[in-house]
Amino acid sequence: MSRYHCLPSLVSLIALAVCRMGCIQSIACKPRIRRENIVVYEVSASIDQCPTIIEENSPIVLRYKTPYFRASAGVVMPPVPRNETWVVGWIQACTQMEFYNTYGDIGMSSWELPELREGRVKAISDSDGVSYPWYGNTTETVTLTGPTSKPSRLTVSMNDNFYPSVTWAVPISNSNTPMLTHITRDQSFITWLVAMNSVTKERIVLQTVRWRMRVDIAVDPDMPLGSRASLVGRPYQEQPHILNYQEPIPPNALGRPNANDAQVLMWRPRRGAPLVVIPPK
Repeated sequence: MSRYHCLPSLVSLIALAVCRMGCIQSIACKPRIRRENIVVYEVSASIDQCPTIIEENSPIVLRYKTPYFRASAGVVMPPVPRNETWVVGWIQACTQMEFYNTYGDIGMSSWELPELREGRVKAISDSDGVSYPWYGNTTETVTLTGPTSKPSRLTVSMNDNFYPSVTWAVPISNSNTPMLTHITRDQSFITWLVAMNSVTKERIVLQTVRWRMRVDIAVDPDMPLGSRASLVGRPYQEQPHILNYQEPIPPNALGRPNANDAQVLMWRPRRGAPLVVIPPK
């Protein structure tokens, strides 16, 4: 079920925004865009109420597809002054990641974010790798270029899920023998609704959402393909939390590298030294 923060009617909100802005009709007086002049309504954040889907179609890899995290919000922006451009949209960062693939008593592979794991940063950008600092640049953002003479009503939305591949065999082995016995993943995110001045980079945080995705899959490698893996633990995800306060955005959540480029695949044997299998990009 989606969670909503509901406010009075949109008509009254727009009227309130207009009243708050002061001299909005005169571009010469150049009113500054402030948080109190921006109206946010119908904020929702949810994770689909369905279990993670396991795919055993390949003799090389197991794949799983988690339910989607979805976020949406309506925003009424005040008139934008001449020579200013504002972008309203979603910024997301990963704040915690545990992603282990266990191969019996041989060892485990693990996707890791070294700077996050070692506590050197508080968050890593989860941008698409192109639209920094934004999560994406389609439904995730709206751009307003001044001058505009009246308030602008807009909606921004985003979604996210996991759909990775995990090798049945030990990733550093030349053998194709299935040895995978368990997959554990636990990842946390902060998602911010933000208005940002494209020139000055001034940012106004409008809403903060925290959410978490967990996956726990048991695997019997001795079973035939198609019947090896099963979900264990809770079948449905905990729903996101729309905070009633705004959290600041850490610097590493705004620029390169994003989580996909910063992550490294390690092989951690039961005996012996760990080995980098795939370095960060």
